[in-house]
Parts: sequence; C-alpha cells; structure tokens
Amino acid sequence: MTNRLYYGDNLDVLREHVGSASVDLVYLDPPFNSNANYNILFKSPAGASSDAQIEAFEDTWHWNDKAEDAFDQVARSGNTKAFDLLNAMRGFLGENDMMAYLAMMAIRLIELHRVLKPTGSLYLHCDPTASHYLKLLLDGVFGADNYRSEITWLRSRNPKGSQHENSQWGSATDTIFFYAKSRATKLNINAAKRPTEERELVKRYPHVDTYGRWADGPILRSGSMGPRPTLVYEYHGFTPGPAGWRCTIDKLQEIDAAGDLYWTASGGPRRKVRPDDNELDPLSSCWTDIPPINSQAQERLGYPTQKPLALLERIIAASSNPGDIVLDPFCGCGTAVHAAQKLGRQWIGIDVTHLAISLIEKRMRAAFPAASFTVEGTPKDLAGAEDLAARDKYQFQWWAVSMVDAMPFGGRKKGADGGIDGIIYFKPDGKKTEKAIVSVKGGDNVGVQMIRDLHSAMEREKAPIGVFITKAMPTTAMLKEAAAVGRFHSEATGKSYPRLQILTLAELMVQGKKPDIPYVDPGAAFRKAGREDTAKQGSLL
Repeated sequence: MTNRLYYGDNLDVLREHVGSASVDLVYLDPPFNSNANYNILFKSPAGASSDAQIEAFEDTWHWNDKAEDAFDQVARSGNTKAFDLLNAMRGFLGENDMMAYLAMMAIRLIELHRVLKPTGSLYLHCDPTASHYLKLLLDGVFGADNYRSEITWLRSRNPKGSQHENSQWGSATDTIFFYAKSRATKLNINAAKRPTEERELVKRYPHVDTYGRWADGPILRSGSMGPRPTLVYEYHGFTPGPAGWRCTIDKLQEIDAAGDLYWTASGGPRRKVRPDDNELDPLSSCWTDIPPINSQAQERLGYPTQKPLALLERIIAASSNPGDIVLDPFCGCGTAVHAAQKLGRQWIGIDVTHLAISLIEKRMRAAFPAASFTVEGTPKDLAGAEDLAARDKYQFQWWAVSMVDAMPFGGRKKGADGGIDGIIYFKPDGKKTEKAIVSVKGGDNVGVQMIRDLHSAMEREKAPIGVFITKAMPTTAMLKEAAAVGRFHSEATGKSYPRLQILTLAELMVQGKKPDIPYVDPGAAFRKAGREDTAKQGSLL
C-alpha cells in the first residue's frame, strides 16, 4: 500500500485503498482562494520558465450537486458533532463558495480521521481565508481535546501591500493546525530541532579559553533557594553561605578538572557554561526560521503554492518515526512525499490532476534514482487510456503528452492552446534546439481537417515536426495528408524523419512506440529536483 502515488479524487482513493488505523501522519494543504489556478510551470530549453502555463485545475469552489452530496455524506457519517458544526455554518454562510469548500473538506477530514492510527497526527496547512472555519471542523471531527497546537509559519518577510491606502495589514503568515488522534499521540520536538548557527553561538558564549567557547554561569545556590547544609563544604579555601554549592563535592571536582570552574577577581567561584556538542535551538509554535521558496531557490519547481522541503521535514521528523507511513491527500508537487522519502518514511500521495502526478513522479526519480514506488490510477493499458479519454478530455491530453516526453501546453480555456497540446524539444544537429508540437485527440471521430490544422500550427510556430496522437484509427485521407507534409533531414544522424507523424493510442500503449525525433531529452521540459544524498536519508540533522 505504501510508497504509492494515486491519481484520483482523494475521497475515493481513501475509501478504496487506505485502511482504517493504517497511517501515522497526515499532512494536507487543501487549496482555497489561492489566486493561483495551480499553474504548473515547465522550463524552456534555456532553463527559464516556459511561456506555457498549464491550468491543472481551477482553484474555485461552487455550491452545486457535488457540494450538496458532500453535505449529505457528512450527515450520514455518524459524526454528529461534525455535522452539527457544518449545519450551523450553512445557516450562517448560506450556500456559497466557502460553504461548498467546507462541505467538501468535512467529509474528507472524517475519512482522514478514520485512516489515522490511535497514535497518529494530522497537520492541516491553510491561510487566514478559511482557517477559522477549518479549526471548528477539526474540533468536530477530532474532538476539541485533541487539538494540540496552532503553528504560525512566517512565509513572507515582505508582505504585499497596496499602492493606494491600505485597508488591512499585509498578510505574511500561514497557519498549520496540529491535531492528535488520541492522547497516545506523541510529539518528538527534539527530532525536529535545528543546530544553533555559529553566529548565535558566539552571542550566547562570548568568552574563549583553551577548551573553547563559554558563558558565565552560577555554581552557588542563591539565598532564595533556602539553606542546604549538605551542600555547604569548603573547597580551595572557600566555604559558601547556608544555601551551599549547586552540586556535591565530587561533581564540583569534575567541573574543576574539566576547566569549567573559575574564580572572580573578588575571589568568588563561577561556572563556565559551554555549548553542547550539537546544541539545538528550542522550538515554539511560531516558525520564523524557514524561508519561503523564492524565484532563485534551488528546490523551486515552479508550482505556485510549493512549500519548502525544510517545513515538511520538521513536521515529519517531529510526528513520525523511520518506517512510519506519511499521507498527503492534496500532494500538489510532492514536497511531503519527497521529505518522507528523504527521512526514511513510507508514504502515500494523492492528487486529482495527472499533471501533478506526472510532476511528482519525475521529481522523485530525479531526487531518488534508486527509490521504488508505484503510480496508481493512471492508464496502464489501452482500455485504461480509453477510459480516461472518455472521462476527462484534459486529463487524457496531459497524460498522453507526458507519454511522449512532451511539455504540456495550454489549459482548459477553449482556443487558448492554438491547437497545440504539447511541445517536444529536440536538437537535430546536437546543438540548436528545435521543437515538435503535439496534438492529442481522444474522441471517436477524427478527420483530415485535423491534420491540416496541425500542419498550419507547425507553419505558424516554425516547428519542423508535428505529432498527432489519436485514440481513433486514422483514415487513409489523413495518412496521405500527413505524408504530403514531407520529411525533415538531420545531418547529425544522417537520417530523415516524417515531418507530420500520426501515432495511435494502441501503438503508444501496446507497442510502446514513440515519435521518431532525433536527440530528445526526456527531462528537458520540467524543472528537476536536486538529487538527494541517499547516505543521509532517515535523519533530519
């Protein structure tokens, strides 16, 4: 069951594939009103962000039949407290976008509570838009007594303001709610602490001797601690008052032998306090030390709501152990599963878009070349591909494009792609980059006009090669039209290639056929994650 990526609605996947009390840690970052539309940015051959911005799905929620059904499912779930809260919210909010979001979230939170072990934890990441409503739902599902912490993460040190008169303070933080499944849930904060930076050590321990850095500290008990006759003894000619020393004479001798006892100019004893070998900073619920991902960040993949790896590493280290199962039901670009793999945990990731699943798959293979994981829900055979084509035109297009190592192009808006569904970058001479454009048709009927349209797009884009992927068998007229476009010659390979190539779904799935194009880099179209050092996996520090 573990180390799996699932393409599909997380509610269905949870019910069908994730057993009760089987998961140790859930992290979720459910989208609402992010103003990002979840564009996944791919890179151009020059390494910059591509002009193509793919709308994986629109981050909007509306009260409709699905929202009403989710509300009814909560009513039938048996969790009366969660339903009472949801029903009260409906009375207050009415049937609007926020209410639709909360109904969808409520039934999913009930399922996430089911799959957690009694010792399990849940972290819900959100912004202030819906955080107050979500906390009420979490109280209803988990019980208010299982609320543990509200973590504030400083995600921006430069909050955006208005060039006109401000009506509110700039938003700079996210909220992460931490809930326990039961009292048995443990939190290991020490596992998530970070070593103290050198500049901070210098501030805390300003003095230096032959043994290293030290700070001044007491070795005598204060008078307010009360008298301790057993700790009143003479040492090197000094006898303290009634409160005594802070330790026995044996311990004091050890401290002195280690070079950690010194005498002031007035003859009083003091202790040299030294940093631990691996001194760690304490953690509170206010996290200001993990910066957001900026445009220059090494780990940036171009996903607008991508969270820093360090943020997920901290959560996973504190609330799970090596070998535990981590679940992210809204896994986006896969930061949680990346962190889980890095720290030696098992993991489950779920996302409703094929683009996200494809991106995560590439990310994990780049970062962990030897890692073993399974992708579920994407087509594995011809029947599965045909089923996806019938269910969702756009998901089918994005899946088909990924199968030929192309960069997705265009979105859900009609006509926005100009007849192009994907781009394959290649180097016919091994140096100069050219592009082949891809058109995908998942319908039952295709015709010669589609070939002419692709040829027109090739001319417009100055693309030497076009690839037409079709579920239906091409007609004789289509094959003739494609052949008439001519051939493309590569001096580097000494071969010529059809300029307009038709590839059927059956050839793609059954025969494993690929477009006949010289020097294609399968990884050229996406931002690669850095390769992780497998020798360090399983430990945060």
